[in-house]
Amino acid sequence: MDAATPIVKLHHVRKRYGDGPVVLDGVDLAVRPRDFVSLIGPSGCGKSTVLKLISGLSPWTEGEVTVLGRAPRQARDRQAFIFQDATLLPWLTARRNVEVPLRLRGVAAAERAEKARGWLDRVGLAAVADYYPRQLSGGMKMRVSIARALTLAPELLLLDEPFGALDEMTRQRLNELLLALREQAAFAGVFVTHSVAEAVFLSNRIVVMAANPGRLHAEIAVDFPYPRRAELRERPEFQAKVNEVSRLLHAVEEGAR
Repeated sequence: MDAATPIVKLHHVRKRYGDGPVVLDGVDLAVRPRDFVSLIGPSGCGKSTVLKLISGLSPWTEGEVTVLGRAPRQARDRQAFIFQDATLLPWLTARRNVEVPLRLRGVAAAERAEKARGWLDRVGLAAVADYYPRQLSGGMKMRVSIARALTLAPELLLLDEPFGALDEMTRQRLNELLLALREQAAFAGVFVTHSVAEAVFLSNRIVVMAANPGRLHAEIAVDFPYPRRAELRERPEFQAKVNEVSRLLHAVEEGAR
């Protein structure tokens, strides 16, 4: 697909659950190949709902949503979703968990094992491939989840606060790992987070959302070149961008009171 052609398009999207209130209203969003777009905003503004619409897990009420030129459900084989919880199967080892989507696709056992070993090595878990989830730390479990998602070489990766429950040091390391993997795998990303610094570090675009109903309030470009390293967080221009996004987020929260 051409680099200028959006792989995700939401046009005038409205969403409500049954007869309940409108949770998203008038949402327009385009994600292009190699974009990494973070959605940030107050709780209840519909960030996770946007991901569910893109993934085909939930229908929209009005408007249009397309993914890779198709209806979201028809593009599921070209996207992957990483949830807030690692969602590992407790009776399978780390390697077997990584193999699950390949097994569901009917990939031969030898190829499954080779791909799982390769991705576990890339996320730094080759030494614990035969450990069960109960033997892994929270950060390790999330790395297994990332490896599992990337085995199918998705063009689009959706991430719903995957690092929110981790301590700050582990979170930063996984941010760096995610960007390193993206340099290798060349996927676009849509990422939900409550952390402004995380959004600035990962993204080339940040979308600030407002609530009641959920809508797009502002978009900020993040022009730091990739690849990005940990040292970026220490630069004054990084903190200036964090402050810029924080001011917009604060304005949204104040307006909702």
